[in-house]
Amino acid sequence: CTYYTIKPSLPLSQVKGQCQKGIPASVRAKGWPLLCGAKDRKEKNDKLYERLVKAPDHQGWTDIIKRDTDRQFPFHEMFQSKDGHGQKDLLEVLKAYTQYRPDEGYCQAQGPVAAVLLMNMPAEEAFWCLVQISELYLPGYYSPLLEGVLFDAAFLSSIFKKLCPAAHKHLQNQGVEPLMFATDWLMCLYSRHLPFDTLLRVWDLFFCYGVRVLFQVAVVLVRRCLGEGRLRKECDGQMETLERLRGVKQRVQHEQADAFIHEVILLIISAHLNKGLFTP
Repeated sequence: CTYYTIKPSLPLSQVKGQCQKGIPASVRAKGWPLLCGAKDRKEKNDKLYERLVKAPDHQGWTDIIKRDTDRQFPFHEMFQSKDGHGQKDLLEVLKAYTQYRPDEGYCQAQGPVAAVLLMNMPAEEAFWCLVQISELYLPGYYSPLLEGVLFDAAFLSSIFKKLCPAAHKHLQNQGVEPLMFATDWLMCLYSRHLPFDTLLRVWDLFFCYGVRVLFQVAVVLVRRCLGEGRLRKECDGQMETLERLRGVKQRVQHEQADAFIHEVILLIISAHLNKGLFTP
């Protein structure tokens, strides 16, 4: 369950309705931290972020993070310059996380997640949202053994079997496991795989409903890639199938966000009617 279901400050039905419609861009900087509990964590840990940023890096993560900062959304104006505030804030947020969770350190997949957060809010709020994502929403996703994401990626197979059986059969016939393509989808919260407007709408739902939204998006994407017979015929081998799934952004880049999100919401409703459908 999400933080908001534990500590609601508005009627939950009203919040869900707004998240399904899409949180206005001007409100996301406050809305996401409120939904996930980052606002509360920040208030309870006043000045901690500042101390983490200034703390000496005894584990050597800073140099490793620096190699990745210019790879995150290089065409976005925030991250184009090495001396710009975007790359600086990204380095600080990721470095602060390694200080906050030295047992986990830095995971590359956190880079694009932190970058999307920074496009929508200041660095300190982005840090606490990253903490909540890593600890509350996706525990074990960014740990050294990746046990959380490996479990969830494997669980996707049973979901595909129920909701897109023809695509699931094709994956089995071609020897393609969800672990081979969906791990990156889940760890990056689709930040590399969806058009930006659609991505933000998916994150609105994710912060409201939790990890099951990531499973539901996976179903929609697999349907887009392999849902029709002609699409499956185009992928007549393991390599072709994996290329299609890993290049999924090309299948949805011209699709309106509303149409994509509508299909995800239908799966949310289906999950409500069929308890346990998206629960490992």
